[in-house]
Amino acid sequence: MYDVFITKASTYLPNNPVSNDEMETYLGLINDAPSKAKSLILRNNKITTRYYALDKEGNPTHTNAQLTAKAVEGLFDENFKKEDMKLLSVGTTSPDQMQPSHASMVHGELNIGKSIEINTATGLCNSGMNALNYGFLSVKAGVNENAVCAGSERMSAWMTADKFNHEAENLKVLEERPIVAFKREFLRWMLSDGAGSFLLQNKPRENGISLRIDFIDFYSYAHEIEACMYAGCDKLEDGSLKSWADYPSDEWLKQSIFAIKQDTKILDKYILVKGAESLRSSFDKHNLDPEKIDHVLAHISSGYFKDGLKEEFAKKGMDFPAEKWFYNLSEVGNIGAGSIFIALEELMNSGTLKKGEQVLLCVPESGRFAYSCALLTVC
Repeated sequence: MYDVFITKASTYLPNNPVSNDEMETYLGLINDAPSKAKSLILRNNKITTRYYALDKEGNPTHTNAQLTAKAVEGLFDENFKKEDMKLLSVGTTSPDQMQPSHASMVHGELNIGKSIEINTATGLCNSGMNALNYGFLSVKAGVNENAVCAGSERMSAWMTADKFNHEAENLKVLEERPIVAFKREFLRWMLSDGAGSFLLQNKPRENGISLRIDFIDFYSYAHEIEACMYAGCDKLEDGSLKSWADYPSDEWLKQSIFAIKQDTKILDKYILVKGAESLRSSFDKHNLDPEKIDHVLAHISSGYFKDGLKEEFAKKGMDFPAEKWFYNLSEVGNIGAGSIFIALEELMNSGTLKKGEQVLLCVPESGRFAYSCALLTVC
């Protein structure tokens, strides 16, 4: 078995940062009416800028595969050329198509001129960590001497007004103002685009920062809790999901079946509590001392959860001081599967990491409440 190191990280954020005031310029007005929910949601999530793979007319500027490929290309240098890549493992919530796989499309974009092993992890925020874990285990077992792992999203294309106009027409209220169900509009002001990537190798780089991956753990609570975040289906009164394939095709648009949705009541009830429970399990499993953790990178979907997460961790005996937490949510937005990659890349290149420090990664997924965490040591 080999030690595994993150020897380089790269991020790609498309176009220019988009302010809160500009969001509807890019995404469009649903039936030409400004959103009534937007200001409340933005006030709670505390995101001030984000990135869209769109121009101001709402036209796409990049595919998800192109965003991911550009992040991966940032890993190539004189020490690691694209021809050296052995494995490409990628995760996303928002692939450009159902098939072929996202990894196949990224491989095609990279044009590296040879066959490589590929892996695609699907799901929600944890798909990026699932992709990382596949690369980690492959290098650790000696199957491959290196792996390129990436997390990405292109959610803006899911959020443009044309995707919701028909639904709003069918939900007009008495004053004839078009509305969209909150469970769908909520995420319109939460999600954004971008990609991050890591190079994994079986030895650290001679010059520069490397992070040894000590472990990656995963936990699912689907045996206890119904779905909270979902797409390509709708949620019934009993909490079950009805697939798009079981709806007549003329209902797909009327009910926004393919839109990504969030049950915010269940989100608030479970997301922090189960996150703390899962992390406590990892600390017990690996006999970790919270005081020896130097940096905590927790992916959160909204600034609304920032203080509550710290409090829930503290209740479980993991009281990390405020100065140990690292966030970049307010500047780059919620990029789902790519968020933890993008945050760690910024920390790695900040110049603040010191040899021997421990970095904790925590990623929640509200789909049906799954969590992952990883411990890294600075080399």
